[in-house]
Amino acid sequence: MRVLIACEFSGRVRDAFLAKGHDAWSCDLLPTERMGPHIQGEVELVLEDGWDLMIAHPPCTHLCVAGARWWKEKQADGRQATAITFFISSAKAPIEHIALENPVGILSKAYRRPDQYIQPFWFGDSVQKKTGLWLKNLPLLTPTNIVDRGMIYVDPRGNKHGGVHTNRAKKAYSPRMLLPHTEERWKIRSRTFQGIAEAMANQWGGREL
Repeated sequence: MRVLIACEFSGRVRDAFLAKGHDAWSCDLLPTERMGPHIQGEVELVLEDGWDLMIAHPPCTHLCVAGARWWKEKQADGRQATAITFFISSAKAPIEHIALENPVGILSKAYRRPDQYIQPFWFGDSVQKKTGLWLKNLPLLTPTNIVDRGMIYVDPRGNKHGGVHTNRAKKAYSPRMLLPHTEERWKIRSRTFQGIAEAMANQWGGREL
């Protein structure tokens, strides 16, 4: 299959599909972090290039509940509306099989509820990050390796909480979530977990859909 991984600079999902023998390409405004087939530019320009499957990770900055405190401002200046429009237009792309991924946020109200929610710890990564999948002509993603939930979760309001502890002042946090506030922080948080990437390739790319 010809597979487009939209809004991906890490190459993780792309490489998982390449490993299954597919003609997979990532596309992002940024250059790829891993050597491999990559289109640097606007994804809208390549949507009609004969893809069989698209997995897209539209930017969640203006959509997810973690930034809900700034929604009023983003609604006023149009940033949220632009992000919603991009997501919906991606969902309506002329591609037979589509999966769009985004954390819990405003899309359930502005567009529609996702077909399913998944967690990284269902696929071998001990982290809780509830993420929605909006699917077109694809089966639900089946958990592959349920492990410990990890020491951190993000509640519906975007607040981060530690795991089980006896002293409230000494919460234990996952190294992935305890990141310094640097320019690279958003990149680290946006990379697809490896277990999820492999599950997508195995279940959606393991056979002709």
